[in-house]
Amino acid sequence: MRTLLYSGVAFVALTGGALAAACPAVTVSDAKGVAAGAFPQQYELAELQSLGNCTMEFAANPASGDLNARIRGNGALPSLADRLPAEPLVMAPYDAIGSYGGTLDALSNATEAGTSDFMSTRHVNLVRYSDDLQTIVPNVAKGWEWNADFTQLTFFLRKGHKWSDGAPFGARDVKFWYDNLAVDTNVREKPKDYVLVAGEKMNLVVVDENTVRFDLPSPKPGLLSHFANHYAQGFQPMHFLGKYHPAIDANADANAQALGFANGYEAIAAYYGNSDWMDTPTPMLSHPDKVAGLPADTVPTLESHIITAESTEGRHLVANPYFFQVDTAGNQLPYINEQDELFVGESEVRLLKLVNSEVDYKSQSLNLDYAPLLMENQEKGDFSVDLKPEVALGTFAFNVTSEDPEKRKVFGDLRFRQAMSVAMNRDEMNEVVYFGLGKPAQYIAFSPTPSFVSEDLENHMTAFDPAKANALLDEVGLVDKDGDGMRELPNGDPLVLNLQVATQGISVKLVELVGQNWKDVGVNNTVKEVTTDEFRSAMSANKLDVTMYAKGQPLAVILGNAEVFQPPFDNYFNLRSGMLWGEYIDTNGASGVKPPEYVYQMMEDINAFQGAVVGTDESNTLGARLVKNMVENLLFIGTVKAVAPIYHNNKLKNFTEFKTQSYAYYRSYPYRPTQWFLDE
Repeated sequence: MRTLLYSGVAFVALTGGALAAACPAVTVSDAKGVAAGAFPQQYELAELQSLGNCTMEFAANPASGDLNARIRGNGALPSLADRLPAEPLVMAPYDAIGSYGGTLDALSNATEAGTSDFMSTRHVNLVRYSDDLQTIVPNVAKGWEWNADFTQLTFFLRKGHKWSDGAPFGARDVKFWYDNLAVDTNVREKPKDYVLVAGEKMNLVVVDENTVRFDLPSPKPGLLSHFANHYAQGFQPMHFLGKYHPAIDANADANAQALGFANGYEAIAAYYGNSDWMDTPTPMLSHPDKVAGLPADTVPTLESHIITAESTEGRHLVANPYFFQVDTAGNQLPYINEQDELFVGESEVRLLKLVNSEVDYKSQSLNLDYAPLLMENQEKGDFSVDLKPEVALGTFAFNVTSEDPEKRKVFGDLRFRQAMSVAMNRDEMNEVVYFGLGKPAQYIAFSPTPSFVSEDLENHMTAFDPAKANALLDEVGLVDKDGDGMRELPNGDPLVLNLQVATQGISVKLVELVGQNWKDVGVNNTVKEVTTDEFRSAMSANKLDVTMYAKGQPLAVILGNAEVFQPPFDNYFNLRSGMLWGEYIDTNGASGVKPPEYVYQMMEDINAFQGAVVGTDESNTLGARLVKNMVENLLFIGTVKAVAPIYHNNKLKNFTEFKTQSYAYYRSYPYRPTQWFLDE
């Protein structure tokens, strides 16, 4: 079954005696009489020329030479014709053909905290979601093709596409990423779930220079969706990293040692990191003593901008002179010359910088708490704030594998988790934290709610009922033995929950309200704000009583990534629980704690769910059982699903209205930041 043909084959070359006119400058707001292409808001070159009866003329950013000179490791800049692919992707800007120049000012929390928002402004992957958040469209790949049973996915790449240093990009770079990085246990001890199919590796076949095929061990229709929304890019530069990989280059260790590294794998770790997180610190931070001898500071990229400077205070990037996108007038994208990212750990300081219009775009780490002050200063600061639905909701999880045996017994008792859920006054949370704009909800993993989820599961144990909470806590054996109004553990030890809050992921005001609700039923706790790195490290080390963060993913994401139904139920960057369950699974029982049977049922069901076709009875039955097991066991306790702010400076043009304030579709990625420009 052919679900999509790659774009070029559908269009015929222009014929006739006279040369066609230059292509009209099509925008989303003014199509100039040109019909829409096969995909929203973009065209393949042959497609636009056919529909517009035109010949595209290309133009470069006048600053490309200067920007290229700032990219260490790059040679002299060739002509634009030698930099663009033979088949560039043509983007229709939202409102206007932009002007070149300027610096996009961004704000993050720290080197690897709160950075995904900014990362998304330069991100590319094989495909992406359009801004309707439903349609998958070409990007690095110009097209794709599934076989009939979703066990073969073929990507067609763009002829002449080049990395940011001018080296050719092709199918071998996709295979190198998979075979030599993603599933190579010398690079990554355990492959991520999203590069596997039901726990098994895929086989990547280089069909030709511009065609690569994923052979899957079993069906996984959601693999395409994964590449459309995830930060992990399905390619890496073999010409650069391969020099340090023993499976690619026999001299890998010697090449690395010449730069001061112990061996090739240490060099790969310095450049690529031990994860595929795009903002793993470059050698400028991870190996500052070696920078002077390195051939480049960062790995060559296909992204719109590349890092040229990095410190503990921020990063600076310049436009990629080999970027593969153009606008409908033939101007190479991106329009914005430079990007500057400042790291600010204190939420109050970040808020002040937003109020003072020192930032051009921000949504990550903007809780609704900030909205009143931001909206009050919109006109004065010449910026705009939109309140948009969040996909994830504030969620709490008790450490069911706590290192304290007495706490593990209590936290592992379902009655305790039920009590702590019904002790929450979600209506009060909605009014105080979310200004009445939210809706109480239980965590069901999926968000928005699919049709196979019943309303009773969405509302399971969400009704405020302190009497029920007290009765359940009594049953568990948590009683006030010393008369201070707070309950002790069954063995008489004190029970004080340490609620550590990373404001990047959840409102401290929300946590304080929950903490008071729990004190009202006799469960003592303290609230402490910590950095995101501190929270993640403590969570991963199994040191927290309770973990809390925004959580919830669209169906499209879960189809490609099973993490939320496998212990510890997410990755390092998000909300996890049951760390020792995860260790038991990873080590085949050699260490850790064996999970209960319902966890194994979820693991089995998510693999089958990802292999089923969405909307079928099989898919719906599996999905319903997944949610039932997750919700009724209350591993994660939801609060209120609400809205959150999206901020942009009014000088930032071609900025469109987002459908959601969410990480789920990779933040700004569907809204095409490469066609943003600054009107200064």
